Amino acid sequence: MTLPAFPCTQCGLCCRNVHLAEQTQYLDRGDGACRHYSDADKHCLIYETRPDICRVDRQYQMHYAQRFSWEAFVEVNVEVCKLLQGQSQE
Repeated sequence: MTLPAFPCTQCGLCCRNVHLAEQTQYLDRGDGACRHYSDADKHCLIYETRPDICRVDRQYQMHYAQRFSWEAFVEVNVEVCKLLQGQSQE
């Protein structure tokens, strides 16, 4: 099943804060950011082959589709994005 695209703003904050979630801490390069995140280019160096944990649609299908609609899952994830964006402006 093909899901509608996640409304990512490509701000990079999820990539710069992998230390915040237990599931992504193994990607931390030591400063809280993902070891695959390019500070210079502001994007993922392995985007096409990034881990499943970095793929919102795959995480939904693998772990949440039985409990939530795609729309509800997106809504929760967008709220987390907004929280990260708000914290980065403080």
